[in-house]
Amino acid sequence: MPKIVDPVERRQAVADAVLRVAAREGLEHASLRNVADEAGLAIGSVRHYFAGGSELMIFAMQELGRRIDARVRVHARALLDPDGAPGTDRQDRTARLLAEILPLDAGRREESALWLSFVTAARTRPELRPRAAEMQAGLDALVRRVLVEAERTGGLAPDLDLDVETRRLSALLDGLTLQAVQHPDLVGPDELHAVLHRHLDTLAAPSS
Repeated sequence: MPKIVDPVERRQAVADAVLRVAAREGLEHASLRNVADEAGLAIGSVRHYFAGGSELMIFAMQELGRRIDARVRVHARALLDPDGAPGTDRQDRTARLLAEILPLDAGRREESALWLSFVTAARTRPELRPRAAEMQAGLDALVRRVLVEAERTGGLAPDLDLDVETRRLSALLDGLTLQAVQHPDLVGPDELHAVLHRHLDTLAAPSS
């Protein structure tokens, strides 16, 4: 009997192949042919699941976003639990949550490099722009929710403009990610942690 192929698993395998090729050789080399070779498939099989290169890139970009989101959610559930314990422990949990977005190890550095590749490509590839905008909006929403929760539990300094602080913290995370991907020998995990913690200290309510 012919082997039954799960279309969801096959699309996932092809997306994984896109990310491997892009990580190793650059996004510009993730052609249908190269991706098919990486996945061990005939190019016709790839075309069976994806109408063309644009659809494949969008799906791979979404898959990358899902990977990051799944990891962040683990920390978000602990931090954003309305019944969670207040106090300095919440700032530490905030730092751990936001640190999941930063390239603190080889795996997260590869993810960050891939994401920057997709975002850069979106500048000249309109089909990628909605997903890039969606991911940025998701980061902004997460940052704002973290700040709102800190304000609710009395952990945020008074009279802060949440709109400004959301943009400032989001921009800090973006900038740290870019620098750590481009200059990993200069901007390592210790410095990333230190800068993030220092910024959170500037937002914290003064000790009584």
